[in-house]
Amino acid sequence: MNKVVKPDLAATGQQSWTLLRPETKSGADWLACATQDERESFLNDLSDGALMALPYLFEFWALDHQLPPEGDWRTWVIMGGRGAGKTRAGSEWVRAEVEGAGPLDPGRSRRVALVGETIDQVREVMVFGESGILACSPPDRRPVWEAGRRRLVWPNGAIAQVFSAHEPESLRGPQFDAAWVDELAKWKKAEDTWNMLQFGLRLGTHPRQCVTTTPRNVGVLKQILKNPSTVTTHAPTEANRAYLAKSFLDEVRTRYADTRLGRQELDGVLLEDTEGALWTMAMLDKHRLGPDTPVLDRIVVAVDPPVTGHKGSDECGIVVAGVMAKGPPGDWKAVVLEDASVTAASPSEWAEAALNAMERHQADRLVAEVNQGGDLVESVIRQIDATVPYKAVRATRGKVTRAEPVAALYEQGRVLHAGNMAQLEDQMCRMTSQGYEGKGSPDRVDALVWALHELIIEPVASYRRPQVRTLG
Repeated sequence: MNKVVKPDLAATGQQSWTLLRPETKSGADWLACATQDERESFLNDLSDGALMALPYLFEFWALDHQLPPEGDWRTWVIMGGRGAGKTRAGSEWVRAEVEGAGPLDPGRSRRVALVGETIDQVREVMVFGESGILACSPPDRRPVWEAGRRRLVWPNGAIAQVFSAHEPESLRGPQFDAAWVDELAKWKKAEDTWNMLQFGLRLGTHPRQCVTTTPRNVGVLKQILKNPSTVTTHAPTEANRAYLAKSFLDEVRTRYADTRLGRQELDGVLLEDTEGALWTMAMLDKHRLGPDTPVLDRIVVAVDPPVTGHKGSDECGIVVAGVMAKGPPGDWKAVVLEDASVTAASPSEWAEAALNAMERHQADRLVAEVNQGGDLVESVIRQIDATVPYKAVRATRGKVTRAEPVAALYEQGRVLHAGNMAQLEDQMCRMTSQGYEGKGSPDRVDALVWALHELIIEPVASYRRPQVRTLG
């Protein structure tokens, strides 16, 4: 059992805590495993001040991956699954640096950078979130949010400024002792923003930064991890299960077990690209749209229905995409708007989902593969909407052969993604020249392929091979 030394309040008002921890147990773990008598004895022996301080003594509650490693490091990367406690760890690290527990110059006000994908995300997650800085701070040391200046100001004079990764140049000029970087792996301008931050991290005797992120196979993260001054901690989602709904854990593990997406988003594992993949995450991230979607000239919803028509069927691929038809078809660009795929849906349910997607995006046509269902596919759809513009398509070539020209469009930068579509992109990155490396059928990719064939590949083919009509 841990040897626990009770918290004490020093004359300065700063609480001190000594906790000898085994490799996998926090003070909270020890308390949970203790007998009723031991728990009561521990709590009853605390002074009123110590009892009030206990909720804010993070070392007592923290999991191992949430505590900074020892040593002379510059960058601490916390990689973990969704809900693994990364945000809480980042908030507490900032608090420790600001309150003087970090290796910063004593007696000098700290300057901290808080960098997220957008200003809104920094404010709502890193500052005001349930595990954000304000929620973690004790009342006597809670900073004040100055909305107009986008900054937090602590009673001791420390200041944390907020920055968006969409604006790397905003980091040109300010200087800092410390920085907290959140979800770096999904930033669109990650490398530029990271570089600008490094030039500003120059105050104090040992400026350093904490990176909290779910890993993705992006170059900037891999370079950071290779740096000799970087240390890492890692944890899957289940490490923080005491604070997560059991139904959530059951659902995501059932749905994503043994998938690439599950290893990345739940296990927090940095996955390299599949050898010979037609798509890579770097390719997809390079051509990802921001919050504004361009005006599209035509939008379609493509459906790849499951082989069987009952609740236990495979998922039904439903993808919405549009095209910017400027100039000849060879110059057109497409935008993938939504992955609206559904799992374990009956025919009426997937048909309803496809028609709802058409209504959301004001689509011009519904395209459906009929290899498995034949006329039944159209029949199911028209039972719900008899007037829907509908086109049946039939596969005469293999999945890889159909997908390769679509992958070529991505390589040319002619297909953009409006936001992150993790499950669709997971299937895309498992499609190789030899076939699909994942579990089951790549239904989402099939729907994507049909949408882009309809929007770009067929118009290009018709443009290059116009029909000549003889006038009678």
